[in-house]
Amino acid sequence: MPEVHLITDPGDDRLGDYRALTDLELRTKWEPPNGLFIAEGELVLRRALRAGYRPRSYLIDEKRTDQIADLPGDTPIYAATPAVLEAATGFHVHRGVLASFHRAPLRTAAEVIDGARRVAVLEDVNNHTNIGAVFRGAAALGIDAVLLSPTCADPLYRRSVRVSMGEVFAVPYARLEPWPDSLQLLRDAGFTVLALTPDPAAVPLQKVTERAKTALLLGAEGPGLSKNALAASDIPVKIPMRRSVDSLNVAAAAAVAFWELGRDDPEI
Repeated sequence: MPEVHLITDPGDDRLGDYRALTDLELRTKWEPPNGLFIAEGELVLRRALRAGYRPRSYLIDEKRTDQIADLPGDTPIYAATPAVLEAATGFHVHRGVLASFHRAPLRTAAEVIDGARRVAVLEDVNNHTNIGAVFRGAAALGIDAVLLSPTCADPLYRRSVRVSMGEVFAVPYARLEPWPDSLQLLRDAGFTVLALTPDPAAVPLQKVTERAKTALLLGAEGPGLSKNALAASDIPVKIPMRRSVDSLNVAAAAAVAFWELGRDDPEI
């Protein structure tokens, strides 16, 4: 096991990557430009490693260092008491394990849809919890890639990664711009673009027959898809609702739709 460095001062410069993790504005300005992201929890850390992300450092509750004794390489390991961890990060690190990773170069939309059969396309989904939940559903339910409009939240923000349980590392993604004109890229690649909407006139999703290559377009909580995005799609589709419920949370709706689109897949 690499040497463990005990940290007693929350202001220690070696903890710079982990400072003020609850400050969304600060982290958004710090993490992507510096090419890093934070993984929270041992499970997420190990999934990041398996996905090929390169660690910068680990920050561990001093009583949990044995949990990562088997990690390869000579990545610095910093250990501290829960009080020091909380003072440095801004929250109680109840999982006791944090890691700072280098980001990989962001792929292009053309690269991530190459060979894909089913793609999720998100417009203006700027809630990190929803982003993480959508990626977890995508990984579990047969979505091959996720495309994000320019205003979507960062899938590698700590909360997104945590909510996805690290499955954000399992699904390739890319930004799709200019928006929504670049949806034409999907059509050119043979995809049918389905726009999920609560519009009563939309086609029930289970009745859609064009399933060979589908791109499911999902909008943000509240406003849903923009008029321009709807106009750029091929078929408006809906999840039939009961008891006068007009819509679901975007992550819940995505999971239902992902399952429906893949229900005829061979048994796994």
